[in-house]
Amino acid sequence: MASKETVKQQLKENLRLLEKSMEHLDFSYQKCRGLNLSKDLSEETLEDLEAFASRFARTADIFTQKVVAGLLLLLQEDIATFIDRMNFCEKIRLIPSADSLVEIRALRNAVAHEYRQTNLLELYGKILELTPNLNQSISLAKEFLQKKNLFDGKP
Repeated sequence: MASKETVKQQLKENLRLLEKSMEHLDFSYQKCRGLNLSKDLSEETLEDLEAFASRFARTADIFTQKVVAGLLLLLQEDIATFIDRMNFCEKIRLIPSADSLVEIRALRNAVAHEYRQTNLLELYGKILELTPNLNQSISLAKEFLQKKNLFDGKP
């Protein structure tokens, strides 16, 4: 197992990656949030939506698989399943809702493994709906890190 200092350094780096990923996600979210997904969409709009979905998936992945995982390592919590990790995170007020993060993770998986084209507009709509929840979870996690003073200074 990695030393506590190594875990802290990895967590700091993952927080930096998360910040950059959130900037890209927000850019795409602002571009796509006003779209009418019930009409025929141009290739350019579909490309924007695909970039948005990819950025959503990447941000969710960095947050849940890197930042949360690193934080749980620092807290010396060994929790096997994703659902149990999210329930624990909700309990300690690291995230506002375990159910929301489980749904975000399912969407991330749908983006990563989407082979059927028929449900893409529904998928994009759900991602548009849950992006604010992801942002809220990330903000709460950052507040948690500051309150717990897990770093000697700013992450």
